[in-house]
Amino acid sequence: MHDELTREDIKKMKEELDYRRLELMPGLIEEVKRTRAFGDLSENFEYKAAKQAQNKNRSRIRYLEGMIKSAKIIDDSSAADEVGLFDKVEIYMPDEDDTEVIQVVTTVRCDPRKGLISKESPFGRQVLGKKVGDEFTVQVSDSYSYKARIRSITKMKDDGSAPLLEY
Repeated sequence: MHDELTREDIKKMKEELDYRRLELMPGLIEEVKRTRAFGDLSENFEYKAAKQAQNKNRSRIRYLEGMIKSAKIIDDSSAADEVGLFDKVEIYMPDEDDTEVIQVVTTVRCDPRKGLISKESPFGRQVLGKKVGDEFTVQVSDSYSYKARIRSITKMKDDGSAPLLEY
């Protein structure tokens, strides 16, 4: 399966890879060497922590490399009157008489607590392509769904401010 990512997603991943390989990894290697000198490795907490940090960094590097390698680059443009990636969208939910502002983003940049909704989520799939005034139903599970309506769309570009997910 290929993850659908934007050029900005790939750019951010490559920047993180460079940082992890060129800046973080040398320091982690030195920390492992330094803590190894403390003696008995079976009771050396500092050494174990240094090795864990090094392994976590290596794991993240492999993850980023895999994501970049298997990515399908998608265009983040959309029609002027419909919801596209990174547009700010005001959504009204009549069941709760509540309004939220969200942005639909790629899966590697979502953070629902900050209103960054994955385009792959049930909500994100429903919102993309909609126009002001469109009503839709989000089917969360077999037994739960809710209605929503697009109140406004503010066209945005990916400015790179949405960070990559840690994992």
